Amino acid sequence: MLTPLLSAFYFGSVEHFAILAAHPKVVFDIGEHFVRQTYRTRTTILGPNGRQDLMVPVDRRSGSIAGLEHRKGDKVPMRSVGLSYAGSWPQQHLHAIRSAYGQAPWFIHFIDEIESILTKRYDRLVDLDLATIRAGMRWLSLTTELEVKENYMDEAETSTDEMLDLRNELHPKKKLPATVPQVKPYPQVFAYRHGPVPRLSIIDLVMNKGPEAPGIVRGR
Repeated sequence: MLTPLLSAFYFGSVEHFAILAAHPKVVFDIGEHFVRQTYRTRTTILGPNGRQDLMVPVDRRSGSIAGLEHRKGDKVPMRSVGLSYAGSWPQQHLHAIRSAYGQAPWFIHFIDEIESILTKRYDRLVDLDLATIRAGMRWLSLTTELEVKENYMDEAETSTDEMLDLRNELHPKKKLPATVPQVKPYPQVFAYRHGPVPRLSIIDLVMNKGPEAPGIVRGR
């Protein structure tokens, strides 16, 4: 079985967690170049008005973590990308999640941990991303081994018979790659308005399905 190579993600999609559920080990590359408008900094929920993207603002100058500042146009490794707390995005994300899932059957079981993650301050984007990944794994009772690579994995390392490189393939604006099956539809709070909406945040799945969520990501 090939080992998936992934970018870190923020409260990833149900398909991200289906990948984790299907493999004993995954590798996260945090030495790769940061790319905007990807799952690295966004997740999508379903609210009363339809799909809603929650985006995390970053401060690439906070390469101060590595003792460096980066100029506009520089390629910055994910491990050096900092978070911007100039605005109130954690509170905005919490408000949006509460509005979307306050009436969901399992809301009360997950909202406290989500709030705890969002109200903690992180120096780096990857620290926030990994906190949400580990939370999703707990919610789904996944025991997948996570290996975090600090240095960029180039083509020589990934073009083997052992790795499945999904870093640029799993993208909110691209179709799912053929190697990643789409999770089947499940009941959603606002499906009566918008119909079943695919490729949403793991938050959507656990809020709606609770203890049935692990079976859904495993295709049962």
